[in-house]
Amino acid sequence: MTTYIMLINWTEQGIRDVKSSPKRLDAARKLLGEMGGTMKAFYLTMGEFDMVVVAEAPDDAVAARFAMMLGQAGNVRTRTLKAFPELAYREIIASLG
Repeated sequence: MTTYIMLINWTEQGIRDVKSSPKRLDAARKLLGEMGGTMKAFYLTMGEFDMVVVAEAPDDAVAARFAMMLGQAGNVRTRTLKAFPELAYREIIASLG
């Protein structure tokens, strides 16, 4: 499984109905699970982004589809980063020659 870090901000619609946000989080977690992925961690954050999710998905297409499905609902906007674990990082650096 590939790890993805999702940086999330509420839209105007999403913040207006912020009290429903925990239910939406539960629904997103379930959706990702049905797509073959898992939500490893969720954080409410202060600063440039409102929330951060660490997720795993079988491939980039699943991660992209998940992010688009979240955006389609109109409550959040996402930025998704593909994350390489330390071992992969070390292998990539070692391969530079």
